[in-house]
This record gives sequence, structure tokens and C-alpha cells, in this order.
Amino acid sequence: MALKIRLARGGSKKRPYYQIVVADARSPRDGRFLEKVGSWNPMLAKDNADRIQINGDLIKEWIAKGAQPTDRVLRFLAEAGIVTRDARSNPEKAKPGKKAVERIAEKKQKADDAAAAAAEATAAE
Repeated sequence: MALKIRLARGGSKKRPYYQIVVADARSPRDGRFLEKVGSWNPMLAKDNADRIQINGDLIKEWIAKGAQPTDRVLRFLAEAGIVTRDARSNPEKAKPGKKAVERIAEKKQKADDAAAAAAEATAAE
């Protein structure tokens, strides 16, 4: 059985509140879980101590049993100093899309044409 340490959403509409739970990877996001190991309230300020509550001992036990934290939970655990998280880098994501590249090239072409026309006008005088 593949175990995940992940977020289960609670709270009302536009007022999210998440439980950090250990669940079977096949179960639904807000469905059955094995144990609650913490909570996250994104509505609180980032410097508030009650924003993220984690039971580090339980999480360490579940990781020892083979549970894999999701990326968001791994960020929380790294902040708490429970596990280490490798830095990710995706330089392809920062590159502009095809349409944006076409717009940039078109804008540069117009600027070059305007500069050439201004140079011709100056030379003709």
C-alpha cells in the first residue's frame, strides 16, 4: 500500500483550512485517511505561529514506514527542520511562450524600421 502525507481540504467556500494527513495514495483527497498529523491554515498571516501545526514525531514514524510527503507538505517539513528538501530548478518554465516570442520579434522589427526611416530622413536633409 503506497502511503502519502498530504493535505485534505476543509473549511467553507473561499475560507480554506487543511488537515495534514497520512492516507493511501489511491484514496480521494478529502476521503479516508489513516491518521491526522497536523494542520495548515492559509488564512492566517505568514508570521503567525498557529498557521502550520505539525506533529514531528508522528511524521517521522510514518516516513520510516515508507510514507512519501507531497511537495507542499515537504516544504512545511523542511521549514520545521524535520526533513531536507532538494531545491528544484526549471529554467524552461521561465522562458516566454511562442506567441510572446513572436510579439517581441515583431516589436523589434518595428523599432528597427522606425530607426532606419529616421536615419534616412536625417541623411536626406
